[in-house]
Amino acid sequence: MSDATSRKVKRFSESDRNSEFDAATQKALEEIDVCQNEIDSINEKSSEEILKIEQKYNRLRKPFYEKRNNLISNIPNFWITAIMNHPDLSALLDETEEDCLHHLTKLEVEEFDDIKSGYWIKFYFEENPYFENSVITKEYHLDSATPTSESTQIIWKEGCSLAQNVEANKPGKKRRHEPAKTFFSWFNDNVDPYTDDIAEIIKDDLWLNPLQYYLVPDVEGDGENGVDAEEVSSSEDDEEREGGEEESRNQRK
Repeated sequence: MSDATSRKVKRFSESDRNSEFDAATQKALEEIDVCQNEIDSINEKSSEEILKIEQKYNRLRKPFYEKRNNLISNIPNFWITAIMNHPDLSALLDETEEDCLHHLTKLEVEEFDDIKSGYWIKFYFEENPYFENSVITKEYHLDSATPTSESTQIIWKEGCSLAQNVEANKPGKKRRHEPAKTFFSWFNDNVDPYTDDIAEIIKDDLWLNPLQYYLVPDVEGDGENGVDAEEVSSSEDDEEREGGEEESRNQRK
């Protein structure tokens, strides 16, 4: 029996004198407590083995992620298209940021070796009119009681800064409950990594399968020959209605 189990059973035994339970119930509770400790021990071992399996498959996936990025590099505007087609991420970008992210050539998500302690999100840019960096990285450390995140300092070109609300997002400021409004305000926001939904979407959705978002059809676009689908439908309805009225007049004659 582990020390933790012994302490818990002892706690039950010491409280027995003033317990509201009868002897049979008290004994059953102590045995349940022992079972629960065994379950917790098995769960802990299971988590360790699952972690090892995840580490193994992360190593197996890595060369395919690299191959995928090499192929993506041959498709102009792949990442900005996938981001703009994503139902959550597209809301981050204003018009100027969208133009900036047209210079995004590669995106990478990489977990730390032990997986559970954190990960990086890296954005690679070609030379652009907005900043000097070729790579900007957001790094998450989740293995402590107080998780933290760090962002690359962006070297903006004169008069071209897209950072918004950076001062309001610095650590030590009052915690915000509203989501980040733009891509770069999110990137510079390191207040509370546990509530960073955008990072989770990039890591657990966009990065896992960006192709599904790149290939999203433009269902709101114009129809054939530049005519909107609703206009075509309305025109067809009018024709059917006029045909029905004419037939009714002929029958009355």
